[in-house]
Amino acid sequence: MTPPQLSVAFFLQMFVVLCICKVVGRMARYIGQPQVVGEMIAGVLLGPSLIGHFFPQAQAVIFPKESLKVLYVGAQLGVGLYMFLVGLDFKTEQFKGKAKSAVFVSGAGMAAPFLLGVALAIPFFKMPGLFSEKARLFEAMLFMGAAMSITAFPMLARIIHERGITGTALGTLALAAGAIDDVAAWGVLAIVLATFGGGPMVAVMAIGGGILYAAVVLLLGPKLLAPLGREAERQQAVTPSMLATVLACFMVSAWVTDAIGIHAVFGGFLLGIAMPRGVLARELRAQLEPFTVVFLLPMFFCYSGLNTRLDMVNSLPLLLTAVAVLVAAVLGKGGACWAAARMAGEDNRTALGVGALMNSRGLMELIILNIGLQKGVIGAPLFAIMVLMAIVTTLLTSPMFEWVYGTKRKAVGEVAPVPLEG
Repeated sequence: MTPPQLSVAFFLQMFVVLCICKVVGRMARYIGQPQVVGEMIAGVLLGPSLIGHFFPQAQAVIFPKESLKVLYVGAQLGVGLYMFLVGLDFKTEQFKGKAKSAVFVSGAGMAAPFLLGVALAIPFFKMPGLFSEKARLFEAMLFMGAAMSITAFPMLARIIHERGITGTALGTLALAAGAIDDVAAWGVLAIVLATFGGGPMVAVMAIGGGILYAAVVLLLGPKLLAPLGREAERQQAVTPSMLATVLACFMVSAWVTDAIGIHAVFGGFLLGIAMPRGVLARELRAQLEPFTVVFLLPMFFCYSGLNTRLDMVNSLPLLLTAVAVLVAAVLGKGGACWAAARMAGEDNRTALGVGALMNSRGLMELIILNIGLQKGVIGAPLFAIMVLMAIVTTLLTSPMFEWVYGTKRKAVGEVAPVPLEG
């Protein structure tokens, strides 16, 4: 496609995406689900699971393959900027008080589903079509472990914001544990890709580079960015020049984390944590949040949904396999996080809330699954089964959280700030 044709396709795509996300998002909120869940489902509906299945010609006109590269770039920008906004709201002082619990919860929330995934990979490996012929058993085990243990960090963050618990002890603990959880899962995925032909430098860059970059941003970032915060306080505003500086910092942060193999969302989140608080953070949210949440973020859900085919789960053995994956995912993640939070000293209500929130897998799961499919680790049937698990666990997150914790009953002394609107 020529550049003018790409622009025409993009404008039509965004019209359709915004309309569908708006409608399905409203329906989700009507039945008590966060709008973000509706947007995830809207993305799947726009893909081959529904519109592409019943109206393939219409989908081909709206989403020609050549145009998806443009949509992909917008999707990464949207989710990266959103995680930057989440980082701006991250209460580092509360994280310090919850660091022990966060590491403990994250470790348990990784270990239990990882081991269950490893165990499931053994019989799955013998079933034709679930893993590619090029995959070896230990690669299949590592991949299943990583895919089962991941938490949807962007999804988790948005649910926490929509439920109005950002800044509370529970919200901070869940966000911190989710961040640690996902970085560890990306490290395991890097090892899988390294053994699958990517070379050992893939794992070294992802794990070592991620740790080094996080240390640099979190230790030196606040000092380097402090003058920007002081200038915002002096002017009581964020000028266009200051906004350009912040966006340039965001772009290089996203580029570094994407280049080393742990995804751009972590670059945005780390930079958000390092930004000075006060006028700078408040004005950045006011200027960036509406366009990011309303326009850019739905592109992320749409792009992922276009790569999802739920109609691949079409036989009794595959349905039983899907049930086994779902049960192991829910019990392994939710149960382990609840038990770890209790052992770390949290009350039962908070521990149950953490277990419910950490069970959301959402589109971080879809990212890992798409990588596995593109690299030839898994086959299309297992891809569909794992996508189904991601959707169901994400749908269960909100009602389970309301059941075990509730958002109307705030813990004593906790005051939730105004949530990001979605």
